Amino acid sequence: MRRKCLQSMLLTVAAAIAGAVGWSGHALLLPVALAFPILWSKARSRPEAMLVSSGYFLAASRGLPQGVAAFYSSNLWPGLLLWLCASFSFVTLHTLLWTRAAGALPCRYLLVAVIVAIPPFGITGWAHPVTAAGVLFPGWGWWGLGAMTAGLAGLVTRPWPAVAMALTGLWLWSAATWTNPRLPEAWRGVDLELGASLGREGGLERHRDLIATVHAAARDGTRLVVLPESALGLWTPTTERLWTGGFADGDIAVIAGAVVVDVDGYDNVLVEIDSKGGRILYRERMPVPGSMWQPWRSWVGESGSARAHFFGSAIVVVGDVRVAPLICYEQLVVWPVLQSMLDGPDVVVAVGNGWWTAGTSIADIQRASTEAWARLFDKPLVISFNT
Repeated sequence: MRRKCLQSMLLTVAAAIAGAVGWSGHALLLPVALAFPILWSKARSRPEAMLVSSGYFLAASRGLPQGVAAFYSSNLWPGLLLWLCASFSFVTLHTLLWTRAAGALPCRYLLVAVIVAIPPFGITGWAHPVTAAGVLFPGWGWWGLGAMTAGLAGLVTRPWPAVAMALTGLWLWSAATWTNPRLPEAWRGVDLELGASLGREGGLERHRDLIATVHAAARDGTRLVVLPESALGLWTPTTERLWTGGFADGDIAVIAGAVVVDVDGYDNVLVEIDSKGGRILYRERMPVPGSMWQPWRSWVGESGSARAHFFGSAIVVVGDVRVAPLICYEQLVVWPVLQSMLDGPDVVVAVGNGWWTAGTSIADIQRASTEAWARLFDKPLVISFNT
């Protein structure tokens, strides 16, 4: 009994370390998360598989309680509750699909890996080990995703040491030759440090300052500037006229985050603005569950929830460039990225308003995850965050 308890403890601690290190916000450390399938397969019972899954997921998403507390300006309890609720689907699926039959483990693991990657369970499918494909197989595209999937299946078989050694060799080679995703020509992302005021302070002076920031960033041949999520606040005809006037004398364009509100709720969007006017470019497919997307409101006749356009446009066209936009939470889960890549984008644009993640690794994880996906499919990447 004592030996079994020690084994359970060691597996759980090792899984927590894999989650914490793999999802520490450094792209090159993402392959550490591949230890999780091995540890999961070594469990001797469903309760042990549950402990291993819990240790991994809770460690990987450890910044959530503090981030939610900052977002709501409250104590840690709402964040802890959301943290535990978010882990429920991941842990439950990995527990139910675990089996003692070693020959069935690869199929079981692939099944659970697919289920937690796509809606509805994929809505909280953070910390998916498949994200490491971008580090191990940069530039391989869908072939790399297939190779990573095969590698995950191999890690839960009896000859897993050989598979782990092969993947480690690829990891070391990638680390030695790693380059960050390139910027598209004449595009530039601007990071801001405006804290919680971005998107909430909508005065004329704030908009003028942002327009000046865009003009300053558009030097040296830059023609399209990207600003973070919520940079424009509420998108109204007045806001559109003000920004359009700011670019009346040039050929600069800007992509920026905004919010469109109506009586039923709101959309988190990206808009494109140039001297000819502004247009809504993209509506977020997956807002943050709980804090933004609150579908239960409509069930009781209330409004105020962000809309989730699950299968809305994954690609938008800017000029003659096909763009895959990813807003904030969409950078943490798998299916929005893969949905976009199916349509063959030319550029990936990732924006976020991460002031509430201060003191956590959430924003760094978003960047690392997006960089890994961009490297897997060899796509230029533009990032713009507010902190």
